[in-house]
Amino acid sequence: MTEKEKSQTKAVLFDLDGVVFDTEPQYTRFWGGECRRYHPERPGLENEIKGQTLTQIFDRWFCGPLEAEREAVTGRLNAFEAQMDFPYVEGFEDFVGRLRSAGIQTAVVTSSNRPKMEAVYRRRPEFTSLFDAILTSEDFAESKPSPDCYLRGAARCHARPDECVVMEDSFNGLRSGLSSGARVVGLATTNAAEQIAPYCHLVVADYRDPALWPFLEMEN
Repeated sequence: MTEKEKSQTKAVLFDLDGVVFDTEPQYTRFWGGECRRYHPERPGLENEIKGQTLTQIFDRWFCGPLEAEREAVTGRLNAFEAQMDFPYVEGFEDFVGRLRSAGIQTAVVTSSNRPKMEAVYRRRPEFTSLFDAILTSEDFAESKPSPDCYLRGAARCHARPDECVVMEDSFNGLRSGLSSGARVVGLATTNAAEQIAPYCHLVVADYRDPALWPFLEMEN
């Protein structure tokens, strides 16, 4: 991309789990238990479903006779999320603070629902002050990998998609960001760097990576 072709970064759009919060190990434990309960024939299934929405998991793995178990699984998931910890990914707080100081809009674009976000707000009362907009699953017509959520996120920030940078960790999320026309940074918090590299423009381990600032066209 030449200097002439570059668009100024007006907004950074963040997925939630694995991007803002380092929660993937907790979800892996939860889904590991559910997968061993319902799919003992598929060891390691909890790793295959990383980054998928609850609807996607249910449609693929809890259909037919297991459809009757969806309500019980949802209940256990809601109870689990209500007591989760929400540790920030390394360097996130400094990163988002610097973006906001530079006048760059920030938004969360997550497949999590509002009850889950209420748990976040209870544990992290400062959370809402870090973002100009928070979009949840109730705000989208289509789930990732559809670009719908990131197109809506860009619009809420009054920016074109090509003026946005999407921060993602899951394959579906990365595909969603690319399809929206945004520039995409992949965080190797959930999947290996070499696995997500084909689906983003830049891979970083966390927000301490100095490569982020040139990508955003900001000085380090």
